Amino acid sequence: MSDVIDSVDTVEPATGAGPSLYAGAPSSVSFNKLRKRLIRNVRQAIDDFSMIPEADKGGERPRWLVALSGGKDSYGLLALLMDLKWRGMLPVDLVACNLDQGQPNFPKHILPDYLTAHGVPHRIEYRDTYSVVTSKVPEGATYCALCSRLRRGNLYRIAREEGCEALVLGHHRDDILETFFLNFFHGGRLEAMPPKLLNDDGDVMVLRPMAYCAEEDLARFAEAMAFPIIPCDLCGSQDGLQRNAMKLMIGDIERRMPGRKDSMIRALSNTRPSHLLDRTLFDFAGLTTQPGKADR
Repeated sequence: MSDVIDSVDTVEPATGAGPSLYAGAPSSVSFNKLRKRLIRNVRQAIDDFSMIPEADKGGERPRWLVALSGGKDSYGLLALLMDLKWRGMLPVDLVACNLDQGQPNFPKHILPDYLTAHGVPHRIEYRDTYSVVTSKVPEGATYCALCSRLRRGNLYRIAREEGCEALVLGHHRDDILETFFLNFFHGGRLEAMPPKLLNDDGDVMVLRPMAYCAEEDLARFAEAMAFPIIPCDLCGSQDGLQRNAMKLMIGDIERRMPGRKDSMIRALSNTRPSHLLDRTLFDFAGLTTQPGKADR
């Protein structure tokens, strides 16, 4: 991988340089530093988790379906991946995809207009999963879990139809940490969002290249890039209170002890099974003393 993705520091972004999406981007030093930091984070995740497969179809380039919801994170994902392609650091063909799930008042023109204006290959798919969700979820409950499952199933199907080996999602560092603590406090297991995951059918890889990106950086990036954001609450449902509580808790920890988010994300890649309690990961029964070893 390292011979495919060179150091981002070798290419300094000049004013206005890059894909069409960056045409109106600020030329300030602070924005260029932010852009370069996010690119470096994405490149590192792609490298660390071997997201780009070896060419195995006669040299044909891999093809990725980039899920685009219209929120700041998915816009940022698309822009950063296209930036890496522009720099020659991402030998992958990208297809942006928005799944219109039939939410009331969804502005159908925004994404196709934006993607067409910037020459981004894309597919807009309509599936009325909103009606399914509202008919099955009890009144007062959040729609997010079922809505997400239905959306993911459709995105897998679209990836197959588009000949894409991977579905690429816009989850970032903070999403991963919130999921970890949700599972820790409420699920009784040590589990987060993996940066790379094979779907149940074994034919589509799920990738999260922004696993190292901070949400606050993505928010600043989205504002500077003036993405045409579509709100995620059009359905009238909000994300679960438990996840919001985790976000607040982690944010409070970070305010009290700056740098803890980075430390926590590093901890997720530095586990020691012998110092946990999972008997499936470490053979505690086979751990025995060795008399006389200290005398040798």
